Amino acid sequence: MIDIRPVSDLRNKFSEIEASVQEGNPIYLTKNGYGTMVVMSIEQYSDLINNVEAKLDEADRLAESDSKRLTHDEVFGKVRAAIE
Repeated sequence: MIDIRPVSDLRNKFSEIEASVQEGNPIYLTKNGYGTMVVMSIEQYSDLINNVEAKLDEADRLAESDSKRLTHDEVFGKVRAAIE
């Protein structure tokens, strides 16, 4: 279940938020009713970033071994087709 809280809970209920985050649940914080940030554990953030870094490294290796380049329209056309 998504846990959405006002940003003031970060100060007022820190230990409760910390416990939830350590259980693997990200906390979505709002300010004046609008989403402002997400609080997650360092482990979750690291997993997220490491995956992105690994994919970027893989793309760099592929780009070095292939001279073919795609235009902006070609790339985003493929992305749009994949998600529609």
